[in-house]
Amino acid sequence: MFEASGERAARHGVPEALYSCHTALVDRYVIEGHVPADLIARLLKERPTIKGLAVPAMPAGAPGMGGSGRYEILSFDHRGRFQSYSRR
Repeated sequence: MFEASGERAARHGVPEALYSCHTALVDRYVIEGHVPADLIARLLKERPTIKGLAVPAMPAGAPGMGGSGRYEILSFDHRGRFQSYSRR
């Protein structure tokens, strides 16, 4: 069965504005898009009360995307609210 990335993201509670190309489940968190590995490690160490982390779209400079550029990593909660978690 094929599931479009937006459908998978929606099923796991990712706000539509944060959809990206990949949705992963890591422990109890949802990781959407090209989130840097060190921030996932920080998330698992600190265990904040959030639903997950996201890098919306596919920005240049994000892991695996090549190029250079600034981008923002956002955290989101169970109510669909999101805010900045880190910037690169």
